[in-house]
Order: sequence, then C-alpha cells, then structure tokens
Amino acid sequence: MPWNARDTMSLRQEFVHLASQRTLTITELCERFNISRQTGYKWLRRGEDALADQSRR
Repeated sequence: MPWNARDTMSLRQEFVHLASQRTLTITELCERFNISRQTGYKWLRRGEDALADQSRR
C-alpha cells in the first residue's frame, strides 16, 4: 500500500486551496500535482465545492 493513497476529490480541494493562497504560480501547482494547466484552470473555475467528476455526456 502506498504512503500517499488519497482520493481524487481531496487532491482537487488541496489544489484549489493552495492556489487561493497565491504562494505558488498556477504553473508550479500544476507541475506539482502532475496535471495540465488547462485542467488546473478548470478546477479553479469550478471552485472548491464543485470539484466532483461531472458527466461527459
């Protein structure tokens, strides 16, 4: 079992929380979380309460 087993929702919430503190740039945060900048900005637009997966339909 890996040490950092965390669910996707908590990672997304942590990303939004860190972005709101403005200590790192969005690019640095995206590299840290291993996501694209496009995905990072999408999560920020949704806000911390609406980060659950959405329908692709």
